[in-house]
Amino acid sequence: MSVAAAENRELSAIAAAMAGLGAASRAAARELALAPGDVKNAALHAMAKAVRGAEAGILAANAHDLDAARAAGQTSAFIDRLTLTPDRIEAMAQGLEAIAGLPDPVGETAASWDRPNGLRIERVRVPIGVIGIIYESRPNVTADAGALCMKSGNAAILRGGSDSYETSSVILACLRAGLEENGLPADAIQMVPTTDRAAVGMMLKGLDGTVDVIVPRGGKSLVARVQDEARVPVFAHLEGLCHVYVDAAADLDMARDIAVNAKMRRTGICGAAETLLIDRACAETHLQPIADALIAAGCEIRGDDGARALDTRIAPAREEDWSTEYLDSIISLKLVDGVDGAIGHIADYGSDHTDCIVTDDNGAANRFLTRVDSAIVLHNASTQFADGGEFGMGAEIGIATGKLHARGPVGLEQLTTCKYVVRGAGQTRP
Repeated sequence: MSVAAAENRELSAIAAAMAGLGAASRAAARELALAPGDVKNAALHAMAKAVRGAEAGILAANAHDLDAARAAGQTSAFIDRLTLTPDRIEAMAQGLEAIAGLPDPVGETAASWDRPNGLRIERVRVPIGVIGIIYESRPNVTADAGALCMKSGNAAILRGGSDSYETSSVILACLRAGLEENGLPADAIQMVPTTDRAAVGMMLKGLDGTVDVIVPRGGKSLVARVQDEARVPVFAHLEGLCHVYVDAAADLDMARDIAVNAKMRRTGICGAAETLLIDRACAETHLQPIADALIAAGCEIRGDDGARALDTRIAPAREEDWSTEYLDSIISLKLVDGVDGAIGHIADYGSDHTDCIVTDDNGAANRFLTRVDSAIVLHNASTQFADGGEFGMGAEIGIATGKLHARGPVGLEQLTTCKYVVRGAGQTRP
């Protein structure tokens, strides 16, 4: 058999497997859409119990994935995102239980009104159907995404990164066990059974109409591919080019603490700050103490000429630094002319994800919050709060940076759509 023939045969096998995956998900979605909330909650508690019981197996699989990632020369930030520990596994289990404790959006009446002709109209939340989630190194997303989709009545097709395939497979088995234990279809949560990138392309084409929406969660190249190739709607989760702007009226201690936390609490998450903007009017008093704290925390700073003139420890920034999501202990620093300078820089380089202003001037704060067109804008708070759990929404699939349907944290409510229920008493339209 020729190489081309062998490749065609392999692609045909993947296509057949993916088509079967889509059909099974569609069937499971129809059943899950009608499942009572208490049954779904019981399944979530069973999943959490299964995750705790599988800790040793999860850690063993994760060790295998980590060895492969290190051998491939992955960065320390990537390794951190991939790593699971007993504490992180427990947090995963607690996250499943937290989702069980959230209100079920399915069947909720979002609005209702009566018409003069006697018709009663209700807008009711219903599941979207089948959601394809494509993500990269974080294996905990397997639990978060699968559980959120299930609780909101949707079937999930998960395609995690090849780097976390072994870990995600063990977690998936825990989720499916929880479904089966409570009489729900195990196929409500499925994982793409291959690391071949061709399977991603098949998902993006919709698997013969069985996939209703795609949620990408990952780096720039992944999201770019999804947006280029998708033939189904996408909840865009672009890179997190998050900014912290320190205004002239900022309290120095607060600005320092927020800058360090926003950058260094966890450098590998999408809510980590990548650029620090400082008002030129307070640079002489604020820049060096903030730089001291960042450098002491292990952060490399790359700055413009104005910043470097005030602190020689700052390395020169290149043009590409303003549009780089480092996901590492690196931050770019630029001096700007007041709040309008910050707004302009963010408009030019931001990714519409999360941006923060630190100031005691409410007028400057309101101008920033109104004019920065990002999914999340903050006043005097770290960008690391860009998280559905911190918003009280439970776990989230990601931060959507698009403007249609879902924007910001994508949680339970955002994973539903609406239908209109109209009740009459024999009315006909004249």
